[in-house]
Amino acid sequence: MKAYLLCFFLIQSLLSSAKTPEIEDIRVLFYKAESSQKVCVELIKLLEPYNDKNNALFLGYRASTTMLMAKHLINPFSKLSYFKKGKLMLEKAIQFDQKNIELRFLRYTIQTNVPSFLNYSDNKEHDRVFLLQSLNRLNDQKLKNIISTYLKKAS
Repeated sequence: MKAYLLCFFLIQSLLSSAKTPEIEDIRVLFYKAESSQKVCVELIKLLEPYNDKNNALFLGYRASTTMLMAKHLINPFSKLSYFKKGKLMLEKAIQFDQKNIELRFLRYTIQTNVPSFLNYSDNKEHDRVFLLQSLNRLNDQKLKNIISTYLKKAS
């Protein structure tokens, strides 16, 4: 309950402020969105103003959250619709910023977790190699730890 209240207040403060949200806050909300449809919806709303022209990374998180929304739905057609919409957005974000390690990590985590019948695994090995080669030039230590831990677990 405390976590939901904290999350609620964090989302409200981000929505009410006119400034750009901090990436650390977006990451926290993204991981909470996995277990909460409400957080998923709020994060999608928070990131709506961002696109490939003004913030490809935030578009990538919006895309990933949109795909994650499918996990919370029951209707298979709605699930597929959210997944496809998010997939298109994520590919657009990566196309705009191909060297962004975090975007490639988002795609890699999705491609290692989605069911094979969705046919979304074409870039999995390429992204894994890219992440391994790029990890040393990453300055954000928290992100570096998250990626390296995930890569070890996914191997």
